[in-house]
Amino acid sequence: MRTFALAALLSASAVCRAYAGSPSMQEFTQIERGRYLSILSDCAGCHTVPGGKPFSGGRPIETPFGNIISPNVTPDLETGIGAWSDDQFDAAVRKGIGRTGAHIYPAMPYNAYTRMSRDDVMAIRAYLNSLEPVRQSRNANTLPFPFNIRSAMSVWNALYFTAGEFKPDPTKSAEWNRGKFIVEGPAHCGACHTPKTLLGGDRADQYLQGANLQGWSAPDITNNRRTGLGSWTAEDVALYLKTGHNRAAAATGPMAEAVELSTSRMRDEDTKAIATYLKSLPGNTDQAGPAAVDANVMAAGGAIFRDQCSACHGIEGKGVPHLFPALAASKMVRSNDPTTAIRIVLRGARSVGTKAEPTAPGMPAYGWQLGDREIAAVLSFVRNSWGGAAAPIDAGDVTRVRSDTASRND
Repeated sequence: MRTFALAALLSASAVCRAYAGSPSMQEFTQIERGRYLSILSDCAGCHTVPGGKPFSGGRPIETPFGNIISPNVTPDLETGIGAWSDDQFDAAVRKGIGRTGAHIYPAMPYNAYTRMSRDDVMAIRAYLNSLEPVRQSRNANTLPFPFNIRSAMSVWNALYFTAGEFKPDPTKSAEWNRGKFIVEGPAHCGACHTPKTLLGGDRADQYLQGANLQGWSAPDITNNRRTGLGSWTAEDVALYLKTGHNRAAAATGPMAEAVELSTSRMRDEDTKAIATYLKSLPGNTDQAGPAAVDANVMAAGGAIFRDQCSACHGIEGKGVPHLFPALAASKMVRSNDPTTAIRIVLRGARSVGTKAEPTAPGMPAYGWQLGDREIAAVLSFVRNSWGGAAAPIDAGDVTRVRSDTASRND
């Protein structure tokens, strides 16, 4: 997992370098604005290799079509963006057109960044230009034919890309509009949380209703009561974004990285604005009834839960607020896609530590101890206990996730 405690120091040193000559308050303000926009956009998350130099690129971004290697965005003249013009940088970020005129793959979420203004993008450029140049060449992408043909992106853009800045809704509050701008624009939440078509485009009719990526299932973050944020208050959402924990959940996996590098560093008014917007999204209205789970499976799962899980999560699944997730209230556990729940039981997980809540409790791996049928049983029990209802998990689902994660280092 990515860990960066450098943001504040990096910002301060960058500003000092930029103004070693003749300081300009206007330029300082632009750089600081760009620094904050880079946080909203989680630029460091993709453009920094864990343990590497910030923003120097080289991180493989996994897609269903192969890996995209993130570029160096420091101001190095040869391997970074130092020789780029402002127009070239803006075209790359908001239109998906690279410096040579070739299409950029949407692993760089220009389809979301297009909601930002040119002034926003120029502020980010000013911040990046204030960083220390890093000379680091970029490794080749590993996309197979025909996905390595960049000109085909013109078809993808015609299907899934609409350029244009965010336009506020005059019938909504300023807070709601700010939240919508962040979610749809710089934070590019749909990149992970909106289901994708076979071509990798967003399914607009399932906006933010959960998706599968990089060996994890990103949850539904609409207001759906069964699988989404319906039982969370706006305060719960804002607290989760700011600290990585709340009374019911703890951030792990890719979301832990997003919390660490982005949402925990946002201003309180912005995390509240995001919460306000997300809580306004109705999502679908599916309500699962009591699931048909074999009584023997429930009995076996209950026994495993009492032996292995109840010490932390409680015999009634209530957990410990801000420490151990409340499984009785967990939407991730009852998600229509159980990938994340299975993966966490198999391999364990560690939640994020933030400035507000530095403790990062972890869950041990049980994949070495429990077989696929046992893991399926305990998860089926959890999904259908304490008033919850969800389809039982089959041992074959566990086998699939076990196989998929066996080759992963994350």
